[in-house]
Amino acid sequence: MRFVAVVWSMLCAASCTMASVAHALEIKDDRGTWVTFAQPPMRIVSMLPSLSESVCALNQCQRLVGVDRYSNYPEQLKNLPKLGGGMDPNIEAIVALKPDVVLVAGSSRFIERLETLGLKVVALETKNHADVKRVLQVLGMLLAVPDTQGADRLWHVIDSSVSAASQSLPAKAKTARVYFEASPGPYAASEASFIGETLSRLGVKNVVPARLGPFPLLNPEFVVRANPDVIMIGNRSMVNAQAYPGWKSLKAVQSKQVCVFTEDEADVLVRPGPRMAEAARLMARCLLAYE
Repeated sequence: MRFVAVVWSMLCAASCTMASVAHALEIKDDRGTWVTFAQPPMRIVSMLPSLSESVCALNQCQRLVGVDRYSNYPEQLKNLPKLGGGMDPNIEAIVALKPDVVLVAGSSRFIERLETLGLKVVALETKNHADVKRVLQVLGMLLAVPDTQGADRLWHVIDSSVSAASQSLPAKAKTARVYFEASPGPYAASEASFIGETLSRLGVKNVVPARLGPFPLLNPEFVVRANPDVIMIGNRSMVNAQAYPGWKSLKAVQSKQVCVFTEDEADVLVRPGPRMAEAARLMARCLLAYE
């Protein structure tokens, strides 16, 4: 009888181990690295605003225990510990929070250091609309979000809202040639960027071609030669377009077709995440003034 009991105990142990493995959660991040979790993480640190917003858009904001200094939406994130930025993370503060996972950009340079300290890291990169959908799906799996609140449903709302913003524009607005400044330099949002993709879906022409890369640093003279009909300034410093050499002569400047967005609006426009529909509406509102 004792032998049977021992065998039974061994079988139970093996069964429990197999069940545990079967229920382990494996996530493949954008490094191509598989990260394994015994259960969905409950304590999350996010070091990228778009990822912070995505967690909250999936109704899991309560799991965030710390964020980077730029994560300021939704409002409840402002009360969380701020852990530096992508270039200067406060590693000690991150470790002290004992997160189950740290969400970072795929290009982050401090991933190895975090992993050396025993933390699980999931790196995700959002460069275009398809990436936003995919990252939402990855986060949905990671957080075990029910289908009723899930990533596909959220993406459908975002995607259909961008289409609705396009449909709201009259034919005249869709003839505009647009220049979008993403940050001072000027750094532009080209056709290859997620911002450029939104502009394309709105039906307008981006004067900065995809071949220059997603966010190229331009010589201001490039924009003078392109002579856009509409200029959108989407950087937080709200640089006046006329400050660049030669820009006073631009068609958009002379006809006052320059949209300088507020800092809060700029945050919406330059983050590839769940507020992309709002970004499309902001761009459409700017284009409605084009005559």
